[in-house]
Amino acid sequence: MRAIFVMVKCEMGQAYRVAREMADNIAELSEMHSVSGQYDLLGKFYLEPDQDIGLFVVERVQSVKGVKDTYTLQTFNAFSGARG
Repeated sequence: MRAIFVMVKCEMGQAYRVAREMADNIAELSEMHSVSGQYDLLGKFYLEPDQDIGLFVVERVQSVKGVKDTYTLQTFNAFSGARG
């Protein structure tokens, strides 16, 4: 599995509804956060290695009613601190 992050800009007043719809209907969604700034939501999605990122974003994320714009970040490596 590989992670992508998608920032989502929503129509006015629709961010929480969009977040709930994605959480309920997109199995690849790991986390959805409301954020401040230019975008309203930040989603972390896990895709299969051979899954087309562009097609996933267009068909599954951008097609949700109330989504106005998206910005996708592809990840390479994940790092975490030592736990002890």
